[in-house]
Amino acid sequence: MSFLARRATAAVPRFARPFSATIPRPVAKITIVGNLAATPELKATSTGRELVEYAVASNSGPKDKRVTSWFRVTSFVEEGPRRDFMTSIPKGSTVFVQGNATIRTYQDAEGNNRTALNIVQSDLEVLKRPQPQSEEGEHE
Repeated sequence: MSFLARRATAAVPRFARPFSATIPRPVAKITIVGNLAATPELKATSTGRELVEYAVASNSGPKDKRVTSWFRVTSFVEEGPRRDFMTSIPKGSTVFVQGNATIRTYQDAEGNNRTALNIVQSDLEVLKRPQPQSEEGEHE
């Protein structure tokens, strides 16, 4: 074993988290840039807690073979200006979303095993709003 190989294996503790000063958490982080499928909606849980749900479409690949991935996102933003802002973002807006991601396995009504990716938003930025559609024949 070379000196560098011995040093690399000996220097890294078993549970080291390089490049991070935060405590470890058992959750994955995800970043999505895409377009809103619809205006975010305010919904209530079975316990009465309110949340905001929305879907983001993100495209990848060349134009002739473009693939669209759909992500459902939940936000537990409290009542107030931030929630009002979120629920007013129009369909088609390009957004930057960061969140915590978990995978859940469940059985559907037919007894089939399904897997769902759950994303809880931690940050949202509007990068671009859709241009208003002008009347046909109208020129600016």
